Amino acid sequence: MRIVALLLLFSLCIGPTYAQTRQDEALSTYTPIIPTDKQKLLKNMDVIANMNYNFRSDFRDGEFLGSKFRFEQFRLEFKGMVSDKVFFRFRHRYTSTFEPQSVDKIIKGVDFAYLRFDLNDKWQITAGKTFADWGGWEFDINPIEIYEYSDIIEQADNFLSGVGVYHQLTDNHGLSFQVLDSRTSTFEDIYDSIPNVEPSKMPLALVFNWRGKLFGEKVTTLWSYSLFTEAKDAFKNYIALGQQYKGDKLSIAYDYKISDESVDRTGIISDEIPDNLYNYAVRNTQYQSHWTRTTYKINEKWHVSLDAFVDFAYWKDDLDPLKTGDLFRTVYSYVPTVEYFPWDDVNLKFFAGYVGRHYKYSDYAKNRTGLNKQDYNTSRIMIGFISPLTIL
Repeated sequence: MRIVALLLLFSLCIGPTYAQTRQDEALSTYTPIIPTDKQKLLKNMDVIANMNYNFRSDFRDGEFLGSKFRFEQFRLEFKGMVSDKVFFRFRHRYTSTFEPQSVDKIIKGVDFAYLRFDLNDKWQITAGKTFADWGGWEFDINPIEIYEYSDIIEQADNFLSGVGVYHQLTDNHGLSFQVLDSRTSTFEDIYDSIPNVEPSKMPLALVFNWRGKLFGEKVTTLWSYSLFTEAKDAFKNYIALGQQYKGDKLSIAYDYKISDESVDRTGIISDEIPDNLYNYAVRNTQYQSHWTRTTYKINEKWHVSLDAFVDFAYWKDDLDPLKTGDLFRTVYSYVPTVEYFPWDDVNLKFFAGYVGRHYKYSDYAKNRTGLNKQDYNTSRIMIGFISPLTIL
């Protein structure tokens, strides 16, 4: 009996040990979703949900049109270093079309799908679909931070495929040069058939940019010049001059943008002219924009800001003998907002704001038979939250 008791006691002692050994073996042979040798890459990778979500109420000429909850922006982003020399970035806008584009064959909603090669501390090369580095603070700010875009930026193809080179001249100055597709869709998709205009066989864009810091880094600049080949012997010249003053509490940004277009790439005037007059994109248009953003930090939790901008649309062609001037339309816009940052450790803010836009037409646009434009205004009240929410 003593022998039997000793055997039972021995089995009770080694049983848990044997079972634990088997569990350890099972864990050691388990294959994780992300291999162990790749997990170190996560230290240099970010996953960001860029969100602008609000409850909005819309009005036109003072008449209430309706209210709704809406994602103004949702852009999911992955970016990080895959080595000390190679950086990748992918960002997809889920509030845009999912149709592959006819030129670059990637869906319109993809903002970024590129690699950046860091040759050294001074030189970088970028290849893939990226942002057109054409200057101005309005475009450089994260899109979720913009409550309403000016006409030029709203209508442009802002993310294009191509290659770019960036050179850091000094600690305070850098230059970039890009060669990009001039658009994501074909000439026929955008313009239809324009009389006496032949599509270009090499529709490219050349973009030059200067980023500078002046006056002890209190003032920063984003200046650029871009040349687009839109058609044979038809070009778009685009200049954006952006500058920002940033103090401890007050920051002021100002952009001047001008787009001179042999064919109406921005498309606002072409859209305003009915098909019974011209059923194709018109020629020789020009768009100008003055855009400002003023932000004041009351304290770390509460900020107030005002975006104010004016957009001019000119039709310089003399196709219509009844046209009396080049100015076609002027739009005055203002966006006051109040922003509240509840947490120090989460980059998220709640906001309440108002968007007002006043559309003023020239005498020609109002009185020309077939156009008969009328001035009007739109407005929007919005309450919501904004966050580039870092998930990983």
